[in-house]
Amino acid sequence: MPLRTNTLKTIGLLTGAALLIIAMGCSIVYGYTGTSWHTAWDAYRAFNGSNEHLIIREARMPRALIAAAVGSSLAIAGVLMQALTKNPLASPGLLGINAGAGLLIVIAMSLLSVSSLSTLAWIAFLGAAIASAVVYMLGSVGREGLTPMKLTLAGAAVAALANSLTQGVLLSNETRIQDVLYWLAGSVEGRKLDILLPVLPYLGAAWLVALLLSSQINVLMMGEDVAVGLGQRTVYIKLIAAVVVVFLAGGSVAVAGPIGFVGIIVPHLVRSLVGFDHRWVIPYAGICGALLLVAADTLSRFIIMPQEVPVGVMTAFIGTPFFVYIARRGFKTSS
Repeated sequence: MPLRTNTLKTIGLLTGAALLIIAMGCSIVYGYTGTSWHTAWDAYRAFNGSNEHLIIREARMPRALIAAAVGSSLAIAGVLMQALTKNPLASPGLLGINAGAGLLIVIAMSLLSVSSLSTLAWIAFLGAAIASAVVYMLGSVGREGLTPMKLTLAGAAVAALANSLTQGVLLSNETRIQDVLYWLAGSVEGRKLDILLPVLPYLGAAWLVALLLSSQINVLMMGEDVAVGLGQRTVYIKLIAAVVVVFLAGGSVAVAGPIGFVGIIVPHLVRSLVGFDHRWVIPYAGICGALLLVAADTLSRFIIMPQEVPVGVMTAFIGTPFFVYIARRGFKTSS
């Protein structure tokens, strides 16, 4: 049932934040190595150097923080992409942005032996930007201009090409294939805070700009002519939003690899809950995206224990039926 008043929406947002904190706590406590909530608390209050304390501080806490940051970024990117393109299936994964960022990172790691985290972050941003530009150009070809269907087809084509090139690069340099393959599946396992910290300023700035753009996105959703008539510089708004998407998607790929479906699932669920006002949709998407990925990562530890399923596989398992449902129903992204 949708939340109709601002009071209910505020309560819902606070409830979501509380659930996210609980989910992150579960991510820190539960896994192959058994720990407890008391042990997790003592790992920071009274650290004793034990194996359990080290796992909590060095592995699980960074993992929970990374999953939350990536999930939030992908969900907000999906909201902006669906609003700008009026395409209910738009997301960083399906429109080839993740694949473009992943391709350049694989080239940098495999062929150029780049290992600097800050350099890889900028390479991911560049790959995401190039893929976005190519998809937009291909989707705009033709007399009728840019349409949701053409954009989806262009994104699928760019993603397929980027994935094929990625496999080709890996086969040409088999010595690095093991280092890259698990990352390509999309995972937060084994990630350290050292991976997140160089990218976090860009993600944080993108979250803030997305929130500041929310009112302008509402105006833009009324239609190009209406927005221009109200004095909005639509070209600048779209350009800023596109840059935000590039930073959100590119940063996420740099940290955790290509993780799909979060950008599709969350925006639709959020709009069904709070409507189409992006002043609410964007913060809700940030909270719900983080909650989804943290929960999916926690569940991934128990599927084939003692081994783990990459969280990208978990989100694909959850998101594929949802994708089919959205495609068949043809949900609209505007009221």
